[in-house]
Amino acid sequence: MCGIVAYIGEKQAYPILLEGLKRLEYRGYDSAGISVINSSLQTVKKKGKVSELESVAILSDLHGNIGIGHTRWATHGKPDDLNAHPHLSGDGSLSLVHNGIIENYATIKQALIDRGHTFKSETDTEVLIHLIEEYKKTDALSLEHALTKALTKVVGAYAIVVIDKNNPNELIAARKSSPLVLGIGDNEFFIASDASPIIQYTKKVVYLNDEEIVIAKNDGTFTIKNIHNEIQEPDIKELDLKIDQLEKGGYDHFMLKEIFEQPTTIAESMRGRLNANEGWVSLGGFDQFQNRIHHAKRIIFVACGTSWHSALIAEYLIEDLARIPVEVEYASEFRYRNPILSEDDLVIAISQSGETADTLAALEIAKERGALLYGIVNVVGSSIARITDCGSYIHAGPEIGVASTKAFTSQLVVLILMALKLGNKRGTISDAKFRELLYGLESVPAKVQEILAQSDKIKYIAQEIKDRQNALYLGRGINFPVALEGALKLKEISYIHAEGYPAAEMKHGPIALIDENMPVFVIATNASAHEKIASNIQEVKARKGLVIAIVSEGDTTISKIADYTFEIPYIEEQLTPLLSVIPLQLLSYYISVMRGCNVDQPRNLAKSVTVE
Repeated sequence: MCGIVAYIGEKQAYPILLEGLKRLEYRGYDSAGISVINSSLQTVKKKGKVSELESVAILSDLHGNIGIGHTRWATHGKPDDLNAHPHLSGDGSLSLVHNGIIENYATIKQALIDRGHTFKSETDTEVLIHLIEEYKKTDALSLEHALTKALTKVVGAYAIVVIDKNNPNELIAARKSSPLVLGIGDNEFFIASDASPIIQYTKKVVYLNDEEIVIAKNDGTFTIKNIHNEIQEPDIKELDLKIDQLEKGGYDHFMLKEIFEQPTTIAESMRGRLNANEGWVSLGGFDQFQNRIHHAKRIIFVACGTSWHSALIAEYLIEDLARIPVEVEYASEFRYRNPILSEDDLVIAISQSGETADTLAALEIAKERGALLYGIVNVVGSSIARITDCGSYIHAGPEIGVASTKAFTSQLVVLILMALKLGNKRGTISDAKFRELLYGLESVPAKVQEILAQSDKIKYIAQEIKDRQNALYLGRGINFPVALEGALKLKEISYIHAEGYPAAEMKHGPIALIDENMPVFVIATNASAHEKIASNIQEVKARKGLVIAIVSEGDTTISKIADYTFEIPYIEEQLTPLLSVIPLQLLSYYISVMRGCNVDQPRNLAKSVTVE
């Protein structure tokens, strides 16, 4: 959940590392640090944002052509200067940055203490660099071989980069269950947790595989080996990424930019995948295994957070349109029980980053038991994209804001297309309904634009409720997961306690919380349950609750009883989550800004959750 960047070449490393850390800060922002080799090893690290590091780094001599940088999301040890990366070996000659967790660090640490090592931090990372130092000295090994030996002794996940002040001509990196990318320039190399710090220098990259080690040298050569010292042939890819996708583009925050990008990203996620006039849906990864997918006896989704909410919506859609049993599992729980799986099951993993540790672990279990694995991810070349048998990219483009917005709606598009394709091929949906929903999907980008054009009305509602400390979100049927997603967005970025419930469940406990201080958000766009939702709103109003309702245009019933209403354009009920979530995203954003919160980097969170 941390960000790593490294450089070796002919340029000055520090400016490249600093800019890279700024681009990676969404991965962690508890502390940051940089090590550069010149005549000695210079290291500066600081608690807080990268800007805090920059303010103290100007006092240090950080010139040099090789260096490593890190922005941290704390796991072992509180966020402070000592626990910030990079970490040094006992003699100060080696410097290491690390993303992941060394699970057996305590045992190794005690053994190293017994051998005379002393530690300055509370981190597992410092233990790893001391272990490398121990093997380098006692076994008279090169840095490469000492690192390789150390990695055979550790249990857990890692993406690491190491430099040695006594050998400023090379840097060494390795990964296991945590992403790492090698960028190949002209007689220079870049290593990073993802491509964002690399794209302005080169589009040629290699995505390292698990238990691979790369040795990059300042003579323009590099070698990739596995942990068994076997040379690996690099698979060099061309990045499909533009630098302006990583900028705010005039918006105050990345989150706001990404909310307003959704007419485009939704269109991109369906581009070339459907044609309503001709009546077809095409999903490349799906088509490759279509016979096995069509005959799946059960579909199991594994996901976390916002992706889990999109999977819940898919459960409603697939069971309704394709009549296949669906289960939605928290990936973090799936791996710690003994799930019943077979070759007749389709396991679908959803993850924006494609690196979510819990989801990857769930896939490993499913793979062992013979299920077909399908990945729905945003990041090309990510771990989930590589471990799965087939899958679909959502084509949302880089999502920098920690709270997911455009990735959620792009995931929904792919999942709706999957449900429609399954229903059409299995004959469980009429051709007329199939085409109706396809036409509806094609209309979504324009309808999202209509909603965004009314953002001032959302801002007004946000102003009225920004000082509340609790909130309840209610929805029925396919919009119940939208209620969960709305509640998650509010608590993620504004720190207001919020919960989502099925509207009918309110009577079974949560209604005890309702009084004049409790805002209740109701997603009331379901035509099939309109009267029941209206009744639920009456129950809230009878207890003096404040009701903010999301309704379909032309609704005159709920607008009379709710305190505030926001209309979305009419669309087929199965597609309403694509529209009803937009005002909830905007509400959360505006409330957060009004409360003075850090919208793009909410406290304690990170974008890519690569630890359990």
